[in-house]
Amino acid sequence: MNASGIVRLGALRDVFHFKEHIDALDLAIPCDLDLQRAGESPLAQPIIREGIRIGNRFAVQPMEGWDGTSDGNPSEHTLRRWQRFGRSGAKLIWGGEAVAVSHEGRANPNQLVAASHTKAGLAQLKEALVEEHRQVAGSDDDLLIGLQLTHSGRYSCPNQKNRPEPRILYHHPILDGRLNLPPDYPLLSDAEIEGIIEEFHAAALMASELGFDFVDIKHCHGYLGHEFLSAHTREGKYGGSFENRTRFVCEIVQGIRAAAPDLRIGVRLSAFDTIPYRPDPVLSTPGKPGPGIPVNYEKLIPYRWGFGVDESDPRRADLAEPLRFLSLLEELGIQLVNLTAGSPYYCPHIQRPALYPPSDGYQSPHDPLIDVARQLEVAMQLKQRFPKMILVGTAYSYLQDFLPHVAQAAVRLGWVDSVGLGRMVLSYPDILADVLQGRAFQHKLVCRTFSDCTTAPRNGLPSGCYPLDSYYKKSASAELLKVAKAARR
Repeated sequence: MNASGIVRLGALRDVFHFKEHIDALDLAIPCDLDLQRAGESPLAQPIIREGIRIGNRFAVQPMEGWDGTSDGNPSEHTLRRWQRFGRSGAKLIWGGEAVAVSHEGRANPNQLVAASHTKAGLAQLKEALVEEHRQVAGSDDDLLIGLQLTHSGRYSCPNQKNRPEPRILYHHPILDGRLNLPPDYPLLSDAEIEGIIEEFHAAALMASELGFDFVDIKHCHGYLGHEFLSAHTREGKYGGSFENRTRFVCEIVQGIRAAAPDLRIGVRLSAFDTIPYRPDPVLSTPGKPGPGIPVNYEKLIPYRWGFGVDESDPRRADLAEPLRFLSLLEELGIQLVNLTAGSPYYCPHIQRPALYPPSDGYQSPHDPLIDVARQLEVAMQLKQRFPKMILVGTAYSYLQDFLPHVAQAAVRLGWVDSVGLGRMVLSYPDILADVLQGRAFQHKLVCRTFSDCTTAPRNGLPSGCYPLDSYYKKSASAELLKVAKAARR
């Protein structure tokens, strides 16, 4: 399937036609036909849990930044983006963006880094966000701001954007080949892992000193924390058993509690995964990848390189270990969990449903609403099992004009506590305020999932929405526009 065979949500006239469409697809996506305004809306109600108060049900998701300086400090582009996060009116800022705990752990040479020489820059970002939020919302009393801490592990690329420098925990029978790693490519040693854990401790202490309310210990999207959860084949104390594969997060939490006891801790988790996908070579043409198909995995059963996957059929989710992991987080006193899925590197249709893929991706193998429904349903199942946790849901941006209707229903029905938005805030930061205050919906600013916010940085441009934000249109090169348009045909 390609984009031409999928119903474009922007072409649906109203929410009634959207509801008919999801019913025709037989998808479990909750949808309210009528939106309630400010005081009555479930989206405007605060979240109150054991000392935490969050003023509404919207969260700004952490997104990987590609526009910092070479030494890991924010640039004017980064500052503008954080100001827009504050302007959104969302009362939960989940990290702003991924911040590497070391230079070696950066996913790209322009990612932010938590270090002594970047402390003032990170402080400036937070202050700018809060000031913008005060101007829009009147107060920051019920605003909760986190800083996402990450190490990119297998996807580390700290020095040159076209020169990956992977830091891996185990050899993967598929992903090693994609990175051209030889069989003897070195694994991270236990001593090196212990050093990375200390870097998380130091970064969290800095976040506490800067006044962040919590830090996120990133465990998603194929990065290092997520790879630990799938390290079934690794030997030693950080691999094999569930206890060993979760030792990383436990030791990070223990160290943070010792260094910064008042700092809250959250975890963004890929709650399920799948086998890596590739463009169908039969349906691909030069410059235009075909629909995604799973790689050949028959000889890899039982599949021992995933987390939240069925070992007998890795295309399917298995929530047994994710449930066990959330139980562990609950035992560790962690209340904040942000749910996502998959990875942008090997299954982007699962991780970030889109009508158009990034230029180096593949066409969606089916209607992206199927993957939206999958993420919503998994969040609902986990919320039912962990009612005391504050769970943030993901994959809402693909819903476009109908995002408010689904978000309101999901919160009203208790499927999730907070609705997380990433791409949509890049193109339309005022969407939250417009929804809550009953203002006219600005359809021309709605994210249409063109994926240029991914394609542009991979071609050396700053992070942002190139089709809809005039700030970025000015810097879009003719070559980028050519690449992006080709991917959308």
